[in-house]
Amino acid sequence: MSFSDLTPPKQGEWVDFADDRRRLLLYGGPVMDSLGTLAEEGWEEFELISTPRALSDAGGLGEAAARTHLVAPGGVPEAAAAIVDEVQDDRLVALGGGRVIDSAKAVAAVRGGKVAAIPTTLSGAPLTAIHRLPEGRDAAGGVRPGLVIAYADAMTSAPEPQLRATAMNALAHGGDSLYTPLADETSRKAGLRGAEMLARALDEQPGRRNRSELALGAMLCGIAVDRAGIALHHVLGQTAVRVLGIPHAETYAALLPHTMEALRERVPEQGEALASALGTDGKGLEERIADLAGHRRLGELGADRSRIDEVLDVAMARPELEHMTPGEVTREDLTAILEAAW
Repeated sequence: MSFSDLTPPKQGEWVDFADDRRRLLLYGGPVMDSLGTLAEEGWEEFELISTPRALSDAGGLGEAAARTHLVAPGGVPEAAAAIVDEVQDDRLVALGGGRVIDSAKAVAAVRGGKVAAIPTTLSGAPLTAIHRLPEGRDAAGGVRPGLVIAYADAMTSAPEPQLRATAMNALAHGGDSLYTPLADETSRKAGLRGAEMLARALDEQPGRRNRSELALGAMLCGIAVDRAGIALHHVLGQTAVRVLGIPHAETYAALLPHTMEALRERVPEQGEALASALGTDGKGLEERIADLAGHRRLGELGADRSRIDEVLDVAMARPELEHMTPGEVTREDLTAILEAAW
């Protein structure tokens, strides 16, 4: 099945998609017998990594798991380090948002295990091998979940402002991946198809929204960034989050209109393709993304503006600016984006 053939599942139906990297099952509705679905895919025995909130609607996963490990608040390196030595099984089921899934991937990378992901947000974590490692530990490489069991209602249950922010996180995956030297026809088709689905779903009123379309769009954008990697947006967004201590999704939502405009100016062809997928033209790309995001600003997130130079120092040292972003990126370029987003 190609990406162009993928359509969101109707209520009560599944979409089953597999490529050379993972098996993806997306259900159009609420969580439905995830334990049985895991067993059908050969995951009868496993340890569970989750949070108390996610476990409240886990459908018996906690009782079935050999052991359950709770991910503490904080960054992935610290959260994963707190549980890495407690894990004994080489099969980990991650139930939760991106931080939970990335923590499971981090533990599996160190322990040599496999991960099945059951996401509860629009995070791209279930689709990628991109993650940080447990603090103080090394690994040969990242781990990508080989099985993703997703439920549209669980992935899209956040309140509207938060949902739009997490959708911009997803859109950033598809948008950034268009511009890297690793991008190919497959990654670009996935990213553009995902962007189209995200925008169409967000244009609907919340009560009438096609939640399956929103979920599938996010996943296609995750597949795109997994194949092509990250560029300017993720470098600046990740750095701002870590240096300024501001929330991930909201930071991405504030930056995305301006980072995508900066990339469009560097490679107009890809910018026009993204704009078309979002239902506008190149000149309208920045404003269209701002509308989808809910016009978020960095200044609303409690960020300390006096630390912009620190953000710039760290971002400019990231190799992705030189190797994954088209054209030379200067300190002045990043300053202009941050100022526009403030």
